[in-house]
Order: sequence, then structure tokens, then C-alpha cells
Amino acid sequence: MSTYAVIMAGGVGSRFWPVSRVKKPKQFLDILGLGKSLLQMTYDRFADILPAENIYIVANAAYEGLIKEQLSDISSNQILSEPVAKNTAPCIAYASYKIASKDPNAVMIVAPSDHLIMNEAEFKKQVNLASEYAKNNSSLVTLGIKPTRPDTGYGYIQYHEDHVQEGIHEVKTFTEKPNEELAEQFIESGDFLWNAGIFIWGAQSILNAFDQHLPEMAELFSSGNETYYSDEERQFVDRVYPVCQSISIDYGIIEKSESVVVLPSDFGWSDLGTWKSLQEVAEANEDNNVFIAKHVEARESSNNLVFAPEDKLVVLEGVSDVFVLDTGDALLVCHRSKEQEVKRIVNHVKTTYKEKYT
Repeated sequence: MSTYAVIMAGGVGSRFWPVSRVKKPKQFLDILGLGKSLLQMTYDRFADILPAENIYIVANAAYEGLIKEQLSDISSNQILSEPVAKNTAPCIAYASYKIASKDPNAVMIVAPSDHLIMNEAEFKKQVNLASEYAKNNSSLVTLGIKPTRPDTGYGYIQYHEDHVQEGIHEVKTFTEKPNEELAEQFIESGDFLWNAGIFIWGAQSILNAFDQHLPEMAELFSSGNETYYSDEERQFVDRVYPVCQSISIDYGIIEKSESVVVLPSDFGWSDLGTWKSLQEVAEANEDNNVFIAKHVEARESSNNLVFAPEDKLVVLEGVSDVFVLDTGDALLVCHRSKEQEVKRIVNHVKTTYKEKYT
């Protein structure tokens, strides 16, 4: 059995505005200041686990050029271009039916392109364990992250205490983003995990799940089996995507299936969903300031995040708990406690200035 990775590189990362824009979202940015984009870091992580030719990227067709620019060794057949955004179920269906048409016995690892993994060795260990299980069982495996706090921004997975195999448990319930009180109860119970959206399964297992839970989608993408890896593939995808249901893999299959298992994991994971989450994982100075910028002078200032161009000087004087986010054409200064307002701000900017700053 061959193992494949499917990296989902859609999304516009609006909560990382003004740095993340529609034309170049956060997955294509060196958001951590490490010299690599999040997509490149994700690709390299999987290239260390399996053959590079078995890594596929699914993204909007508008980003095909960016993908080729950042991953110069990737072939056109490894880039799955979506003509329109339709959430995660269609993009996973596209990848699954394409890979299965070539390798019916494939094992697939599906992961977002914009997450941070601090402990690469532990991630590799957990993925290999889940892959071995998926090779020998028809279950759909998800990696659940052991929570460190009652976070209301994540979905949660509750699991049965008994093991179906060493380290792997049957899933009891899925809960979407809870309120603070419920999140605290989840943490106290000890049998809840964060849903990281990382999946491992056999190709036939996920195709059977599409047949059972999303039969119309299954019919659409299975009708293209003769076109995958051919010159007709793009035309086929452009035809079926607009009529495809827009639904997440979680709602469409994972939360409905009775054959989902979870592997509790701890490999220094962050979904990097907000500026606050970036501040929590990035390297800070003695005043807990994070500077992703070349020239910053700070006096009596602490717990701030600055993201600015290399040629920009930023001076902080007596301020704390502030985000200073400068892209040259847009500047956002936001108190840390107001980070959830960024999405509303983006909507206002779009209404007022159309596409100019978004």
C-alpha cells in the first residue's frame, strides 16, 4: 500500500488581515518570520514521511501560480485546482477519487496547509501509527489534540476510554465550538480532545463513506474516474464543482459515520487561526514582545506583537497588549482583547473600499 498526503490550501485567512489577503492568503506567507511559508513548512513535513510525488495540494485555481512558485518541484498532476470554493468535503472528494483511480489501495493523510507543528518527530510517529491502523482497518482515523486550556475556538472530540488498538479509541461525540463554561467542563472531564482536522484513512474507506453519507457528491466525482491524470481532468472539475454541495467533511461525513476513531496526540500543534495564537507560539523577548519585523524600538512596552516590512521602523512607547500590523498599504493597531473583531473589520473594509485592501 502506498501512502499519500493531501494538503488543503484553500481559505483566505481573513483573521490575519491586513497581512493575509485574498490574492496571497496566510498559507503562502512567512507568517512566523522563519524564511518559509506555512505551505512550504507543511509540504516539507510530509516530504520527510513519504515520497514527494505522493504529496497533493488542493487549492483554488487562482493560487496555482503561487503553489508552483513556492513548491518548484511539484508536478501539475499534484496540484488539484478548484474553480470555486466549496468547503472541505468536495476538495477531499476530488483528491480521494483522483488518487483511488490510480492507486485503489492507497492510504491518505489529509491535513490543512496553515497549521504549526512544533514537535515534528512526534507528529511523524503519530501519523505512522494512524497510517498503519488505516491500512488494516476500514475506520476513518482523526488525530485529536490533547487540550491545554478551555479554548472556545476549537471543535472537540469525546472518546471512549477503551482502546480499539494501543493508543486509538472509538469516538463518542463531536461538539462544535462550545461556550466557555462548556469548554471548561470538557477539560475537567479528561476525555475530550481538540479537533485538528487531520485525517488518515484508506482510499476505499473514505469512498465508501462518501457513498453512504454524501451519495450525490460521490456520484459526481466517481463519474470522472476516466479523466483523472488526463488532459480532460480540468474540464471535468470545472463542470462538476459549481453544482457540488458546499459542506465540510466534518458535517458531511465525520460526525455522521459510526466508524471514526481518534488518536490522542500531543506534538505542539496550533492552528494559527488568529494573531493571538501566533503571538503565543512565536519567539518573544524578555518583555514578552513578539517582533516579526527588522526595526522595532520598544520602551516600557510589553506583551505586544509587531508585524512590519523590513524597511519600516516601528517605535513603541508605554503600550501593552497591542497588535501593530503594517503591510505598507494598510495598518491595523488593535488591542489584544479585540482580536475577534478583525473579521468584522475586514467585512467593513470590503464594504467601504471594495477589493482594494482585502
